Amino acid sequence: MNDFSRRGLLKVTAVAGAGAVVVPGVAAAEAPGASAASPDTGGVKCPPAKLTGRIVRPNDPNYAEASLGWDELFVHYPLVIVYAQKTQDVVNALTWARQHDVALRVRSGGHSLEGWSNVDNGIVIDVSELKSAHIDASARTATVGAGLDQLEAVTTLAKKNLAVTTGTEGSVGLAGATLGGGFGFLTRYLGMACDSLVGAEIVVADGAECAKVIKADLKDHADLLWALRGAGNGNFGIVTSLTYKVAPLKSVTYLQATWDGIRDLPGVFDTWQRTAPVADNRLGTQVEVHRNQILLFAVLAEGTPAEARKLLAPILSVGSPDVTVQVGNWGDVYAGFQIPTAEEPANWKFFSQFTRKPFPKKAIGIIASFMRDAPTDDSNFFTQAFGGAVRKSPRGGTAFPHRDALFYSEPGAGWGTRGVPDSGDALTPRAQAWIAEFSQALRPYVDGAYVNVPNVGMQDWETAYWDGNFDRLRRIKAKYDPRNVFQYEQSVPPAFC
Repeated sequence: MNDFSRRGLLKVTAVAGAGAVVVPGVAAAEAPGASAASPDTGGVKCPPAKLTGRIVRPNDPNYAEASLGWDELFVHYPLVIVYAQKTQDVVNALTWARQHDVALRVRSGGHSLEGWSNVDNGIVIDVSELKSAHIDASARTATVGAGLDQLEAVTTLAKKNLAVTTGTEGSVGLAGATLGGGFGFLTRYLGMACDSLVGAEIVVADGAECAKVIKADLKDHADLLWALRGAGNGNFGIVTSLTYKVAPLKSVTYLQATWDGIRDLPGVFDTWQRTAPVADNRLGTQVEVHRNQILLFAVLAEGTPAEARKLLAPILSVGSPDVTVQVGNWGDVYAGFQIPTAEEPANWKFFSQFTRKPFPKKAIGIIASFMRDAPTDDSNFFTQAFGGAVRKSPRGGTAFPHRDALFYSEPGAGWGTRGVPDSGDALTPRAQAWIAEFSQALRPYVDGAYVNVPNVGMQDWETAYWDGNFDRLRRIKAKYDPRNVFQYEQSVPPAFC
């Protein structure tokens, strides 16, 4: 590849853009507060905004690291990155972006799986440093900063023997996971992560160029709370804190079973899909199929190893799996199965889907066939059992529609060496083709899609993510963001667009 590679060209363009755009106030300095006028205040002007917080620009030594997300397949060169230290920093950044007509993106954990939390020649408003936690054990509520990742949230709550549903990956931002729905080992026990969300502080666009802070809960802006429960991050504003209804959880039993090779896949998968989604609601399970092994992961809330083995006996009786079991505090167990980010592949591609009827033998055969031809050992077919508490919506409802799913699944390809630019380029075409062909082969047996794992190029993605809730989301968008300030490749448009 010559010196004018795609990445190099983007970087040159971004730096040129940084020099061409007048950016007063990029140095950290407090700005007057944005207007607190009512929504859509028309031509009301705000005082000139200055960027505050921790500011990273293209010429700063840590720019390359700050501009890179978890999935290194996607590389962008923003004009400026603002790491908010408090809510006012977010207000200032949003106002500044609007006053200078600069494209913006919202970022929390940096795990946007298509790189949509970043943008070339725009501003990234990053809330990952808004880390706080106030737990009211008596009321069983927790208000946390939007910067907490899932590991921080799980371990902080677990110290009080409390929990909410989170995803499995600890480095994923809690806010982004929750706002798209959020599921993991506690889903069947406690419901979706968004089901426990009872309030949020959010910075929204105001009038022609302003920004303001509002709070959404079941009493005020209840329609916005409904939308935040499943519409996905960055559609209506910038969430700066979240309030959850938390549940008591003293201990869990964690079981892992491993089958060498995939010859037992037909029996393992069929038994799992017919038992796990209808088992005791305390039991959460995931199955990962790799090209050289099958893995079953299970968490039994407030249960014993004997109970876990009994509930999983039909699956464990298939073949001769290697089984390990441990009991402990949920925070300790969760931290124990995390894989350091540095040890993961640099590049990833996924395709999300839901299933409402058990896979027939033909579908399981498709999984086996594609996994035998997987591009790398890290590539996998991942599943998550639904059922249980997922089927019951919380008070006020949610925008997440896939409550009748039997299970969720996704083929995923991982390749390349983290921190080494272009290291996976030779494998990229094969990995992307494998995902495309795999997902297409399974289309007769699946439907829907998960907004937190977006499917690029999918027709009718609006109904795939939100089903019949899409029109309502568009009306709420028109109310809180009529100028469509918050937009990205598959964002919710206002109703009149």
